[in-house]
Amino acid sequence: MAESNQPAIVLVRPQMGENIGHAARAMLNFGLTEMRLVAPRDGWPNPAAGPTAAGADIVLERARVFDTTEEALADCANIYATTVRKRGVTKPVVCPDEAAREMRAAPGKSAILFGREASGLATEDVALARSILTVPINPEFGSLNLAQAVILCAYEWSRIGRESGDESDLVQPTAEDEALPPASQSDLDGLIRHFEDLLRPRGYFFPENREEATRLTLRSVLTKPGWNQLEVRTLRGVLSALTRVPKKARDER
Repeated sequence: MAESNQPAIVLVRPQMGENIGHAARAMLNFGLTEMRLVAPRDGWPNPAAGPTAAGADIVLERARVFDTTEEALADCANIYATTVRKRGVTKPVVCPDEAAREMRAAPGKSAILFGREASGLATEDVALARSILTVPINPEFGSLNLAQAVILCAYEWSRIGRESGDESDLVQPTAEDEALPPASQSDLDGLIRHFEDLLRPRGYFFPENREEATRLTLRSVLTKPGWNQLEVRTLRGVLSALTRVPKKARDER
């Protein structure tokens, strides 16, 4: 997992250890591991963070604590303050995807600031940022919790990286990648013959002058879904099971 240009996720005066854990989990979901904590209310380490991190222990173990936001950002050149309000500070305003593109392209260390759960970032914290990062959100309900805000930014960081090829290790396999090999033509032919052999003695292909058309329709139905090898074997197993004499009937013989 490449870490060379990852942004630092800076939680400024977080109030609850559980929320720090949730934020760590959100970060690691998308490959971010650098968390910085500014004056956490309940100190650090906080035993309440571990359970909600749900296994994102590497983030919590590496978390660094600072007394002030200035100290936490001392090595950073590209700083984004997450807020829905400008708080009287005139700065460029970007969305998470724009911020991710900028951070990936810009030299120097990047950081994203997140404020305390109850009130967000203070004006003096926002003043330290080069840009304001805000999420287009329902103006009538603009409430995001800390982990939700972190995961939106982490996701966009990861997504932009995948698009540019910077984070191929984070690309999740698609359904197509995970699928079993498609059934071969011989597999399908065997399935179709199996159906025909069971249906013919039961009068399915009646009347006889319609047999060819009925067979073609059956073939079309059975080839249309694009079965994979396991599905074809499963269907043939079902057909074989249906032709066997039930156990109770065998016992009564």
